Amino acid sequence: MESDLSNYRRNYQKIELSMKDISENPMELFQKWFYEVEEFGGNSETNAMTIATIGADGFPKSRAVLLKKYTWEGFIFYTNYNSEKGRAIENNPNVCLSFLWHDIERQVIIKGVAEKISENLSDGYFESRPDGSKLGAWASDQSEPVPSRKYLDDRLASFEKLFENKEITRPKNWGGFIVKPISIEFWQGRPNRMHDRIRYTLQENYDWKIERLAP
Repeated sequence: MESDLSNYRRNYQKIELSMKDISENPMELFQKWFYEVEEFGGNSETNAMTIATIGADGFPKSRAVLLKKYTWEGFIFYTNYNSEKGRAIENNPNVCLSFLWHDIERQVIIKGVAEKISENLSDGYFESRPDGSKLGAWASDQSEPVPSRKYLDDRLASFEKLFENKEITRPKNWGGFIVKPISIEFWQGRPNRMHDRIRYTLQENYDWKIERLAP
């Protein structure tokens, strides 16, 4: 099978990224961009991001997750700690996050180190979830092979019965990671593929080095 995609082209020309418009701290610029994407209204899930990890087999793997909070320290998401991504992070906490906001012609690429957040913070977020999502966290041994869809449905039904009229507590193997960035690149599409790329790199004194990169 062969499919030639060489004519798939788009001319990026909506916005520019000027050095005079950026902040000294990349988290301020991230917040500004995040709000601008939401106001633009083109992305249905502005907080959708890709996380890339290195597995035990030495191969990188990327998958989409949802950003649930960002702070001056970094970016927080939640998962099953025993999942493939959870085990990969435990083995090698160096990860890469990326946001693609194609309707506004922007990307953000973040290299950082992931670590578990405190249990009380994971408890707090878990309590805010709908009951169905809470039960799903109990029912799914994430990333493990299963014999059938019926097996999953039966597992969910068994936990619905177990927690009937009871508080649904957080499984100990489910919780949050915070990715603390060491590098954040902001990419803005421009005409003729001469894109704007601004990279922040964390220095030993915790200041950020700011550089413009060739497209």
